[in-house]
Amino acid sequence: MTIEYDEKGKFYTDVVTKVAVPSVMQTTTHLIRGLVHVRQGERLKDELENNERFTAVTNASIYDANGKVIFTSAFLAVQRDQIVWIMPAEGEEIKMAGG
Repeated sequence: MTIEYDEKGKFYTDVVTKVAVPSVMQTTTHLIRGLVHVRQGERLKDELENNERFTAVTNASIYDANGKVIFTSAFLAVQRDQIVWIMPAEGEEIKMAGG
């Protein structure tokens, strides 16, 4: 990590501050619930429009077609071209993977 200071003492860093957004995501085969991290001040939609091939999801739970949890993980990288839809899961608590 690099930190640079200007003449007034303000510092700049290459660390990007992100906010965890509880989300529900439908892929071509599964439903995923977890936390999608977006840049501070941006929307979930903005995160999906950047040039990354994958979207990071933390505290992820993957559901089958019957609504049964088939897998949980602290981290999951979802290939963006597999996402059918995504929405914020406002008012829902995302449980820690494995807990």
